[in-house]
Amino acid sequence: MGGTAQFHAWNIRESGPPDAPHRVLLLPGGLCGTTFFADLTSAPALADAPIRLIAATVPGHAGTIAPADVSIENYAAITGAFAAAHGCTTVVGHSIGANIALEMAAGGHFSGPLVLLSPTFSRPDESTALAIASALGRVPGLGSLVWPAMLWLTPRVLAFPERRRAELVADLEKNSPSFCRRAIAEYFAYLDRHGNLVPRLCESGSPTRVVRGDRDEVGLTETERGALEACPSVTLTVIPDSGHMVMLEQPDAVARLVADVVLNG
Repeated sequence: MGGTAQFHAWNIRESGPPDAPHRVLLLPGGLCGTTFFADLTSAPALADAPIRLIAATVPGHAGTIAPADVSIENYAAITGAFAAAHGCTTVVGHSIGANIALEMAAGGHFSGPLVLLSPTFSRPDESTALAIASALGRVPGLGSLVWPAMLWLTPRVLAFPERRRAELVADLEKNSPSFCRRAIAEYFAYLDRHGNLVPRLCESGSPTRVVRGDRDEVGLTETERGALEACPSVTLTVIPDSGHMVMLEQPDAVARLVADVVLNG
């Protein structure tokens, strides 16, 4: 079963048995809506499982209504409240959605298992183009031109399955340049506040699968990799034949991993 609904400023798409014993929150990445999880939620390992999947566009992204405070810390707080209200006991996040999930655990807003798909642990891991756009976006006069250009360029450089390209591009085109400028600046400010997020994740104690494509465009330093591998609550998994959009490129492999986390711990 599937459907869409609204929870305050959230755009929601649910699937799976309504009375399922497990409920999982899916958080898309930056500028993305729930449609980015459609291949994952329809993959057999999840579609046939006793799991209710609740995909929720982070408010402000993909044309939804943004909160006044678009810091990662505030997103973690409101997302934690959302997860509690919907009875979600596992959170799966992609990209910025993964960073929000990480901060939900680190900030004490959520205590269940996490599946982090291609999170960013430090500024050096991030796309240089995104960092430059964020910096230029704060320049008077120039800033208003940067994000319309980025929103035009981004869909043209991301690896989307051709059969879904039009739908995914249309989702990205819903974004407001002014929101992007605010939200991405706050995202980099969050990375700068913490420097390296691996210790923050590890200290939360949350059982976590960190999942990356073998050719992921988001980086991972050797120091970060070593710290993840040494953390008893974290398992690092690399999905072959995939880049940053791992849930689009390898939905079956990611679905099996999520089902295993939810059903087997």
